[in-house]
Amino acid sequence: MSSQITIDAKLREGRGKNEARRLRAQGLLPVTVYGHGDPVAAAVDAKKLASIFRTQTGHNTIFNLNLDNGETPAVIIKDWDADPVKGKLVHADLYRLKLDEVMRVTVSVHLVGTPYGVKTDGGLLEIQTHELDIECLPGDIPEHISVDVSELRLNQHISVSDLKLGDKIKVLNDSDTVLASVNALRTVEETATPAAGAEAGAAEPEVIKKGKTEEAS
Repeated sequence: MSSQITIDAKLREGRGKNEARRLRAQGLLPVTVYGHGDPVAAAVDAKKLASIFRTQTGHNTIFNLNLDNGETPAVIIKDWDADPVKGKLVHADLYRLKLDEVMRVTVSVHLVGTPYGVKTDGGLLEIQTHELDIECLPGDIPEHISVDVSELRLNQHISVSDLKLGDKIKVLNDSDTVLASVNALRTVEETATPAAGAEAGAAEPEVIKKGKTEEAS
């Protein structure tokens, strides 16, 4: 899964929140480049790096980083922080690759087909696992892992052990990890009397999204 994308990067010496704010005000994103060499602090065009996430391969896209010190490594986005309110990137970690060295990445699971147990028996398809951790060469990283669920009948499931991915990709999750299952619809009986101390129609508690709120340096 290689890419012809190249993004220019400038080395940066300044650190801290104020420097990070200054860079972002200029449309730049602070990044740290590490792996297979000394880590370096740099800055890249924020929009160009954000566009990587919108490609078919997303954050697993391999691209070239054109550093102004003459280094042009192939890299992948290993980690990133985003503003919890605006959703914009505030920092990213880029990992230098060796294309002949196995690495670990996380890829999404895509379900294919409509289960027999849903079409015929009125069952409900439930997805238990949305992503898998895999190990492979950088060039073999898939866009996603497709799982055909069309043969699933009522009360059946597909687990990691059922996957046939060949010898280039090794799944690191437990073999008994369930990816998807078809289950009977459950009837929910509502009690007429609300629980003690609770009022009927009371609002559900707010779900607070987990995320980093401090700005990265």
